[in-house]
Amino acid sequence: MALDVTTKDCTALSDSELAEMADICADGGHCYGVGDLSKQVELWVLVTLVREGNHLRGFSFSTLERIGGTPCILVGVASVKRTSKRDTVLRSIISDNFRRALMAFPDEDVLLGTRMTSPSGFDGFKNLVDVIPRPEHKPSGEERAWGRRLAKRFGIESDLYDDQSFTITGDDGVPMVLDHDSLKVDKIPGDVAAQFNHLDVARGDCLVTCGWIMAEELLKFG
Repeated sequence: MALDVTTKDCTALSDSELAEMADICADGGHCYGVGDLSKQVELWVLVTLVREGNHLRGFSFSTLERIGGTPCILVGVASVKRTSKRDTVLRSIISDNFRRALMAFPDEDVLLGTRMTSPSGFDGFKNLVDVIPRPEHKPSGEERAWGRRLAKRFGIESDLYDDQSFTITGDDGVPMVLDHDSLKVDKIPGDVAAQFNHLDVARGDCLVTCGWIMAEELLKFG
């Protein structure tokens, strides 16, 4: 069955949709409850829902905005149900965010920023370049500055963020991240996975991650 992707204003979410989203989270990964998700409605502008028939398979909270004049897609919280189609569901979520970005920022390169606790989240970064962090790359001053900007935008206190490792130290709460479990986790390069080894996920640690989609690549999502 084909997937149906819808993006709408967060304020248009119903209580039943929030309950469906919480059910996905309870099945695996980070267990965001209805209360956690209701708070995201207040923090973000757009919500993307991916359905297979009558069943919700994944969602994301996001916004399109400029940070210091630079066009950005910011993904706050996203979760994908652990099914055999989960990689396709994640691609659908990211693709619809790209489609929206093309309408908002035509002819511009766009930064995609989010948070992750697992390298599986990079499955959504396959159309991006200059991804940060990445193995064997020493971040430039500007790249570290982007990490700080994103951490601030995500509401992280400066003393909880390390701009050398792009790491947010948790406060013993559930980290608000792009939550995905790749179907091909065994094919994730060891050096990519190693970037997450130091995280204390139980404490709520996560990585700020970002990358660029070039204007010419973004046109493919029109």
